[in-house]
Amino acid sequence: MGEALKNAAEEKGHTIVAGIDLGDCAADHIQGVDLVIDFSHHSATKALADCAGKHGVPIVIGTTGHSEEEKNVIVKLLEPVPVAWAGNYSLGVNLLFYLTQKASEILPNDYDVEVTEMHHRFKKDAPSGTAENLLERIKTASTRSDHKLLHGREGIIGERTDREIGVHSLRGGDVVGDHTVMFATGGERLELTHKASDRMIFARGAIHAGEWLINQKPGLYNMQDVLGLK
Repeated sequence: MGEALKNAAEEKGHTIVAGIDLGDCAADHIQGVDLVIDFSHHSATKALADCAGKHGVPIVIGTTGHSEEEKNVIVKLLEPVPVAWAGNYSLGVNLLFYLTQKASEILPNDYDVEVTEMHHRFKKDAPSGTAENLLERIKTASTRSDHKLLHGREGIIGERTDREIGVHSLRGGDVVGDHTVMFATGGERLELTHKASDRMIFARGAIHAGEWLINQKPGLYNMQDVLGLK
């Protein structure tokens, strides 16, 4: 990801001043920089956040896996600066989040909802974090409060119930990430799909977020803020 960020920054005419890793001291490199980008490990974010907060440097965080306690400490350290924090910096995926939420708000509850995701054969978790985000938006945007997630179907299970959301995880090959949300009712079907074919989309999205962030007031922002979707 570090190499991808370097390439994405250079595409936009920016310069990477330094690349640091666990054990390196961020304070040795932070003087005079416009932005810090963190795609590392959850255990490394706190030290970087402390440095960015003390030196008044905006920070884009793409690292995941933090506990709630870690998140709270990091957010506190970064109160003096603008912060963009997201688990997925793809512009297309974040638009998919927005469109899925809007469709869930607008369409009546008699539309059946299914979420399908596919990733490369080496992915260890299922469903994907992006799919989990989509499911959460569907559940919170809908007027129904008793949704039940059904992870795949097998055997004689009877008719589909109104309250279930089908979730299906496919694995194979070198697929970077495909996500589809389907809303279906009698006579029509709406499908919202995003397909990622190059991991550079995440790096380019992080650079886009950084360009937006450096002109913001101190605060905690996400990609919905960056894209003006709130």
